[in-house]
Amino acid sequence: MAAYRYPQLLPLLLSCVCLCGFGSVLGLKAVSGPAELPNPPNPPNPPVLRAVNPPAKDAPAAAAAAAGASQPRRATSWKLSEEAACREDLSRLCPKHTWSNNLAVLECLQDRREESEISPDCNHLLWNYKLNLTTDPKFESVAMEVCKSTISEIKECNEEERGRGYLVSCLVDHRANVSEYQCNQYITKMTSIVFSDYRLICGFTDKCKEDINSLRCGSINVGQKDVHSQGEVISCLEKALVREAEQQDHVHPIKEECKRAILRVAELSSDDFHLDRHLYFSCRADRERFCRNTPAGEGKVYKCLFNHKFEEAMSEKCRDALTTRQKLISQDYKVSYTLVKACKVELKKHRCNLDASLPRAREARLSYLLLCLEAAVHRGRPVTGECQGEMLDYRRMLMEDFSLSPEIVLHCRTEIEAHCSGLHRKGRTLHCLMKIGRGDRSTAVDGLCQSALQTLIQSTDPVADYRIDRALNEACESVIQTACKHIRTGDPMILSCLMEHLYTEKMVEDCEHRLLELQYFISRDWKLDPTLYKKCQGDAARLCHTHGWNETSELMPPGAVFSCLYRHAYRSEEQGRRVNSTEQLSRDCKMEVQRILRQRALDVKLDPDLQRRCMTDLGKWCSEKTDTGQELECLQDHLEDLVSACREVVGNLTELESEDIQIDALLIKACEPVAQAYCHDVAANQIDTGDLMECLVQNKHQKEMNDKCTVGVTHFQLVQMKDFRFSYKFKMACKEDVLRLCPNIKKKVDVVLCLSSTVKNDTLQEAREQRVSLKCRKQLRVEELEMSEDIRLEPELYDPCKSDISRLCPNVAFGNAQMIECLKEQKKQLSPRCHQRIFRLQEVEMTDPELDYQLMRVCKQMIKRFCTEADARNVLQCLKQNKNSELMDPKCKQMITKRQITQNTDYRLNPLLRKACRADIPKFCQPILNKASDDSELEGQVIACLKLKYADQKLSSDSRRPISRLCAEEAAAQEQTGQVEECLKVNLLKIKLEACKREVLNMLKESKADIFVDPVLHTACALDLKHHCAAITPGRGRQMSCLIEALQDKRVRLQPECKKRLQDRIDMWSYAAKVAPAEGFSDLAAQVMTSPSKDYILLMIALSVCVLFLVGLLCGRITKRVTRELKDR
Repeated sequence: MAAYRYPQLLPLLLSCVCLCGFGSVLGLKAVSGPAELPNPPNPPNPPVLRAVNPPAKDAPAAAAAAAGASQPRRATSWKLSEEAACREDLSRLCPKHTWSNNLAVLECLQDRREESEISPDCNHLLWNYKLNLTTDPKFESVAMEVCKSTISEIKECNEEERGRGYLVSCLVDHRANVSEYQCNQYITKMTSIVFSDYRLICGFTDKCKEDINSLRCGSINVGQKDVHSQGEVISCLEKALVREAEQQDHVHPIKEECKRAILRVAELSSDDFHLDRHLYFSCRADRERFCRNTPAGEGKVYKCLFNHKFEEAMSEKCRDALTTRQKLISQDYKVSYTLVKACKVELKKHRCNLDASLPRAREARLSYLLLCLEAAVHRGRPVTGECQGEMLDYRRMLMEDFSLSPEIVLHCRTEIEAHCSGLHRKGRTLHCLMKIGRGDRSTAVDGLCQSALQTLIQSTDPVADYRIDRALNEACESVIQTACKHIRTGDPMILSCLMEHLYTEKMVEDCEHRLLELQYFISRDWKLDPTLYKKCQGDAARLCHTHGWNETSELMPPGAVFSCLYRHAYRSEEQGRRVNSTEQLSRDCKMEVQRILRQRALDVKLDPDLQRRCMTDLGKWCSEKTDTGQELECLQDHLEDLVSACREVVGNLTELESEDIQIDALLIKACEPVAQAYCHDVAANQIDTGDLMECLVQNKHQKEMNDKCTVGVTHFQLVQMKDFRFSYKFKMACKEDVLRLCPNIKKKVDVVLCLSSTVKNDTLQEAREQRVSLKCRKQLRVEELEMSEDIRLEPELYDPCKSDISRLCPNVAFGNAQMIECLKEQKKQLSPRCHQRIFRLQEVEMTDPELDYQLMRVCKQMIKRFCTEADARNVLQCLKQNKNSELMDPKCKQMITKRQITQNTDYRLNPLLRKACRADIPKFCQPILNKASDDSELEGQVIACLKLKYADQKLSSDSRRPISRLCAEEAAAQEQTGQVEECLKVNLLKIKLEACKREVLNMLKESKADIFVDPVLHTACALDLKHHCAAITPGRGRQMSCLIEALQDKRVRLQPECKKRLQDRIDMWSYAAKVAPAEGFSDLAAQVMTSPSKDYILLMIALSVCVLFLVGLLCGRITKRVTRELKDR
């Protein structure tokens, strides 16, 4: 067999037990077993022991023992129990029934814990006896006789070369497969003999002589320490071997051949802890305490002791010995008998120990073996449950004790001494290092230490079974029992369940810390998540050109694979083209990618690319943002200030969130009530396309909405303003229009303004075809409505008004357009820039009332009741027409009144008036327009001008109709429907200010023109108008004349209120005519023509003219006669 055919090396290994001669094995019979083999007829003479010089006082006894040992005896006569040197010790320490069996006596005596229990003479006798056994050239022939059938069954041993010790070495290696009883006993007994003293192992002394001397592990000079148990020497070498792997500076490097010999000794002693003499003596009491019922053999005692290693009752000496043993296992997995036995078939099947490209030292490493077998499990290859159980035990062992990983000890020594001392047990040191590893740069671990931690996490694979990480298991036990009890114990989804409950009421603080510490390293290698790897390994190989689970590639490192996967998961329609289906992820893989992204969104440190690129910006801008989720929000808030690399990765992540807001697990958790109540249909979709966030925005002010959700949704809206790509639905609907109409514009607010202006211009110019596509126009409307809800979503309005907000509206909330409404109400006190922006906003809202968030919110039900068929741009007009309805909601009525007041401040805020009077305004009010700038508000001057001209009947017919309505609206634009004006009219005599008196007189003058201008009179006479003047066309005082005629007609009975108000008006007009005489002939003529008694006045004027004419005729005749008389004279 290839594994044993090393003529120069393997005979030198520990298995190459140099049992070179054994005439006839003495007493292989068990204490109560079958007959023992015959004693040797001619015991071989021991080698010349020139250096054997026992102390002088023991010289006679030693000489007698040596002589007895070398003197030929008959086969059946010589017994160890008969020798005088050991008779006393034998009778004191060993049961009498063992005396007839030399090997039983030898085993009894050499298993004494204290060497002083046996006299020096007996020690020397035992040494020579064992040496004789192991140097007899006939020993192999006895093995062939005793194990004849076994050798023929084991092919490897049958093919071994005879006469060089290879046969016995092979039998020792395959002793677990030896079924023949006598052969098994033979191998077991001889193994115990060999391992009791390192000098009896073939070649060990030769290979390790220099290392023993340089390391001062004890003397190898024969005679200086003729003690039968020299396990301390091997223990010293073992400790030096593991220490060398943990140190960078090798003061006394152990030779390679000695290293192999040490590991081989450990390997051959792996099945029975009695064979590890140092560990046996160190743990004998602990074995009785913890593993009394555990049978020796097959590594069971080792395993039992390993499981109790960190118990408080475990002695430190035993714990140290166990740790050394575990470190040897981590260097060579063959030192573990149970692992090799359980996984023997898998190791061969999956070629885990035949990698010719690796050096033997690396191939033998426990971490390499675990990686190889884990790769087979991840690929779905068959691995027996027994083997997986052993893998689980050793993965847990590596996680519990960092010192078993030499790379951790070597590269993380500084961090351990500075931050993690005294945390050795139960994996606490590793988690301490993980905590430092995920910290900021001031406490970050060294790169080599980070790499060593990453390698250990990959080797132990704790994600596959959380129980591997004892610290995590203990910290999260209560959470698992409550939040994850529906998942099978040991299932990989336990960890995902814990991540889903991170920052919830079910999570405990200790579990949260342990979980994030582990997840930090898992997030840096996509293969460490078994579910992700299982669902995405095919996609990764196809799209990202990855290798096997335990293989790496410089072109595609593990951390870059996930980036590749999520690019293919979310970029299916980028750059205006649809990606081929073969380049897209499978549905299962995409769902796993979404799950990982949701986990990473919980903490910026769980996103390796984000943390690496944004480390500087995190320290610069977000050092004080330490609460959950605040760091990413901070980076998004400072997006324009970030360095380019960080800005790119933050932008990409924000773009992904806009497509699938469920990635933001904290926001989704906060918004769960409102999502369930109003967004159930879109929330149930496994693949989101921006619908959920749109729904949350639309329902942001529902009663189910809590503060956390409101803040989160508003923050995301504010972030979206920074780049139109952050609004997924807007991006997908308008990306082609943006590229064509608004190139080089990035900010969303600028893009919306650009596209809105384009739509507006096309509409006003009545273009044959709109330049903005229909789907973009629909989404554009959604974006405009969302922006109208919060002033912060319109930076061009918010920035100029910041100081005004703090000065005039300090206690007003931003949402629900409350801040905008406050600024409108305080418009006269605003700074010029803010006033200008508010005026422009009002101009847009009056043109398109649907953008008036407050109006649409307050009057939502009234719009449904009265204006369902009205066009969106005529909603306000419809509401005004129904304002005085008995069914009108008072709050909506008040809001309509506010908007009417606003419209009367500037003709530009009244689209109907502006359109109807576009010819008359320049004609009659040009002086007012000349004095005002484009950005200044006219404060009602143009409207006042138009009303005066309307009273003079100089406006065109198109202008009269909106003016008549406007006058009625102006009077009705007070909450008490014209009562203020009515009070002024009634108290006209008491008004002292000439300007105010003039205005009241103007109102009285205007009221003559049309009853609609007088809301009090119009309200009082509404029924009489309907009954008596319904056929009269409004305007030019016709309806007013109709009512006056009805008042004068005795047969007509008007409503008392109408009769009273009408009589008051007649009296006021009379008084007004006296107080305010006509300023010119035109005013006089207008007064006459509009007077109710105009017929009488005109008759009087006609009679006067006739009288004057007659008088003139008479006077003319008289003057003519006088003239003629004068001429005749």
